[in-house]
Amino acid sequence: MALASMGNSAPKKYDEIDAAPEERARGITINTATVEYETENRHYAHVDCPGHADYVKNMITGAAQMDGAILVCSGADGPMPQTKEHILLAKQVGVPNMVVFLNKQDQVDDEELLQLVELEVRELLSSYEFPGDDIPIISGSALLALRGDNEWVDKIYQLMDSVDEYIPIPQRQTELPFLLAVEDVFSITGRGTVATGRVERGTVKVGETVDLVGLKDTRNFTVTGVEMFQKILDEALAGDNVGLLLRGVQKADIQRGMVLAKPGSITPHTKFEAIVYVLKKEEGGRHSPFFAGYRPQFYMRTTDVTGKVSSIMNDKDEESKMVMPGDRVKLVVELIMPVACEQGMRFAIREGGKTVGAGVIQKILE
Repeated sequence: MALASMGNSAPKKYDEIDAAPEERARGITINTATVEYETENRHYAHVDCPGHADYVKNMITGAAQMDGAILVCSGADGPMPQTKEHILLAKQVGVPNMVVFLNKQDQVDDEELLQLVELEVRELLSSYEFPGDDIPIISGSALLALRGDNEWVDKIYQLMDSVDEYIPIPQRQTELPFLLAVEDVFSITGRGTVATGRVERGTVKVGETVDLVGLKDTRNFTVTGVEMFQKILDEALAGDNVGLLLRGVQKADIQRGMVLAKPGSITPHTKFEAIVYVLKKEEGGRHSPFFAGYRPQFYMRTTDVTGKVSSIMNDKDEESKMVMPGDRVKLVVELIMPVACEQGMRFAIREGGKTVGAGVIQKILE
């Protein structure tokens, strides 16, 4: 809304961003939603992520595709448990840079209290290996900015100036083979099926063939259209949030968590070896150890799949029977469904609505 007043964006009401009816009813963000806006220097695709602890699952989907983040924290209340989880997940899925907005400044009478919250946020960021001392922190009031109060609108401009300056222009991996993790899928009557998501790497042009990989048997389809924010394009590049129109595929054939990729460039797997860090209780993780046979959810790109921990090795490569919170271990994982995965890919481990670990694939086994 503030940027729209500069003529750089179309204004969107808050409830138009939170698109699902259950979100509007509760006044909170559940599924990630993307809006676009511009500053004088850049065009942004902004993924709105949930701040409510029971919906962090969907936040993972959004975080997996960010070049930077604006961490919003209440200046009146300070960091919440989900603030820690958002920072941790941002670190684990590779969000490279972050700027902080301390909201509700209008509710804070004591300037010292705001400074204490800022200090707490900086310490929290540093504890997760973000450069807490260097990250720009801007305080303001989103509510009063929306009402058009100039003092608070200026704070939003200040925030976006910091984003422009602090978050570097990302280096796009356009030379690598094309890959897009499917986030959503829908049908357009008379035209076909559209899969949406962010191009992780490479490029794809209208008329090219792509593989659909993961969760089911691999199939290939022709891309008959590329669309980004209601604009028709000839091709999509790494970093673009796009919809790909596919020929010869039904909506039921595609689901979130599959990937579209250059034919033959990635294959589905069910078994891998990974280095995993298991969160301590103080970090929001488990309170108790787990053993071989443990079956949590593995969050990989835009999918979550149940998997079994079939073997555990300690940092000396000796077989171990038990993993304690705070341990860094090597696990062999067997997924119940094939997922498009590869060496070096990061993932989160979740159980009972909370993140319990994070890892990176070292070796594909099957």
